[in-house]
Amino acid sequence: MGSVQIVTTILAAGITAVAVWLAVRAVMKMTAVIRLGQPAPERFADKGARTRKMLVETAGHTRMLKWGVVGAAHWFVMVGFIVLSLLVLEAYFEVVTPTGGLPIIGHWTIFGLVTEVITVLGLVGILVLMAIRLRNRPNRPGGRSRFTGSTMWQGYFVEWIVLLVLIFGLVIRGFKVATDHFEYPFWATPVSHAVGAVLPDWQDGASVAAVIKIIISMTWLIVISLNVTMGVAWHRFLAFPNIFFKREPTKPAGSGLGALRPMTSQGKPLDFEEADPEKDQFGVAQVEQFTWKGLLDFSTCTECGRCQSQCPAWNTGKPLSPKLLVLSLRDHAYAKAPYLLAGGGKDLTGEEKATAAQLAHLDVLALAEGDKPLIGDAESGGVIDPDVLWSCTTCGACVEQCPVDIEHVDHIVDMRRYQVLIESSFPSEAGVMLRNLENKGNPWGAPQNTREDWTKGLDFEVPRVGEVDDFEYLFWVGCAGAFEDRAKKTTRAVATLLNEAGVSFAILGEGETCSGDPARRIGNEFVFQMLAQQNVETLNEAFEGREKAKRKIVATCPHCFNTLGNEYGQLGGEFEVVHHTQLLAHLVSTGKLTPVQPVDGGVTYHDPCYLGRHNRVFAAPREVLGDAIEGEITEMPRNSERSFCCGAGGARMWMEEKIGKRINVDRVEEAMATGAKTVAVGCPFCSTMLNDGVNGKGAGEQVEVIDVASVLLRSVKPEQPRGDKESTPVAG
Repeated sequence: MGSVQIVTTILAAGITAVAVWLAVRAVMKMTAVIRLGQPAPERFADKGARTRKMLVETAGHTRMLKWGVVGAAHWFVMVGFIVLSLLVLEAYFEVVTPTGGLPIIGHWTIFGLVTEVITVLGLVGILVLMAIRLRNRPNRPGGRSRFTGSTMWQGYFVEWIVLLVLIFGLVIRGFKVATDHFEYPFWATPVSHAVGAVLPDWQDGASVAAVIKIIISMTWLIVISLNVTMGVAWHRFLAFPNIFFKREPTKPAGSGLGALRPMTSQGKPLDFEEADPEKDQFGVAQVEQFTWKGLLDFSTCTECGRCQSQCPAWNTGKPLSPKLLVLSLRDHAYAKAPYLLAGGGKDLTGEEKATAAQLAHLDVLALAEGDKPLIGDAESGGVIDPDVLWSCTTCGACVEQCPVDIEHVDHIVDMRRYQVLIESSFPSEAGVMLRNLENKGNPWGAPQNTREDWTKGLDFEVPRVGEVDDFEYLFWVGCAGAFEDRAKKTTRAVATLLNEAGVSFAILGEGETCSGDPARRIGNEFVFQMLAQQNVETLNEAFEGREKAKRKIVATCPHCFNTLGNEYGQLGGEFEVVHHTQLLAHLVSTGKLTPVQPVDGGVTYHDPCYLGRHNRVFAAPREVLGDAIEGEITEMPRNSERSFCCGAGGARMWMEEKIGKRINVDRVEEAMATGAKTVAVGCPFCSTMLNDGVNGKGAGEQVEVIDVASVLLRSVKPEQPRGDKESTPVAG
């Protein structure tokens, strides 16, 4: 060992020891913070499915590759980080001797070839990612950036570290080539040989380059260890457990889509008949009341902004950014951690749990963080502003796009639950809706005895459950379908088509009440449970004696479809629920319904969030339209899983939109830009919002918003009157 190698070995050992010590300390701190969260025992079930999903999502990059070039570039960088860490290990042998290498595999030609290819592709990948970050920098002229609010220096730092490590990997090889100590042939490592051709014959060059590579790598480790909230770096470790512990690993959609996570206390579902607000947790009032998986979510955020770029609230000037919400919760959790780890925190009655002696040594900033309300405006110093919390439509675009499976919607609704149930703090106009649900069983407060009025004037009898001996489908009409004039046309169209196709169906009539979706999404779990339990009891009685496969329900409202199919199982209601577009597509494909006169004029289709993104029903409505219209569907730029919300979800249907541009107007402008004269929908909420948007643009005579079922009915039975287009809004 020469003098150069003595120096390089000492430098490598010293900086590595410091980096490893800091990294261990950082991991222990992060683990302690995450363990502050509430139990989530269900996250440990079905480890086989979790492992498979984690491997598919990470190795296959299934979520990132939806973004095309950026996904492919990230895959090469990720693979480079994993595989080329072997070359960082090899550098420790090279600082000792310039001819050193990894034992056993270090001399295999295949190892040289694979690492060469990954190095080159990793270089291309990181340069592409750097260019994308620069092109989308927040301070660039024009447009909002998905990186707005991200800690940009951290992103640049990580990317430059990756670039330099890859470059110095080639430099080490180049010096080995130049000194004739390289073990791999030209055909396997052409780039390394090309680098070696321009480097001098310096015997110590490989050792010097190796120690520089180690210093760069350990500097990265030191920096991220001193910044435990540096998600842009830590996600490369935390993404694996975060994906592994996702809520539902077998779901094709994002784990946090479809059903909401049940309301729990100490890891167990809350029983409202026995729950006590002084002993049981009602929603989330403090950051430590999130589950440990929630705290892991916050720690894993990469600050990539994909959630932000797709969020309808953010895109229309609302204060909500899913990314910034998660970052605020993350920063608050880690700033508050010293106070919590010292024994501090408030019990469910608001009393301090720690003694004065326990808190005496704490930094004043940690104590101040402990006093911050989780929800509050700037004056009260809240972590999350109320306008942020109530801007969410629960459309799930953030969950759909997140590459590391953060469950934003669950966390937002958990915070809403506490605000509604304990603080009674929510937008005032939503109070009318909640009172109507409690007193009338529907959000509009319509008399229950008018639930069947939509059947009047039909030229066939609509059977009721109990009046017929048997039926194949229970037709769940829903509140909008029963009471709102525009939606009643859809209900009548579906019933007419089912009758035309000879489908045996029945309705509950006055026995039906609201599914509870608006109550649950606004955070009033108590009202949801009350309505849902009543409906489950009614439905179980209607289907008495039938196995699940024969307990079929067809619903026209995606919110009812989602609630009955995905959430009633939590309360003992197991049913086979289909959306009306799915059933109609089946009836057309089997020849039970035959379109005879194509509808012309150009059609575009708006994917409802709770039908498409939340439940992956994309094909059926398009199949129905494809059979019923002249020509092809003109797709909007944002369609299918990236469809833009109408603005009505998350109980926003009953809340005023006072900040920024109206979401429905943004969507209507996109629909009108296609040139289509008909905007087809599959949801009564979307119908209301888009109709209001069209009328607001003064285009009510040029553009018609209509349900897929009505489009099909016009094609199957052309003699049916088109009817007047409704323009009376149902909600603000």
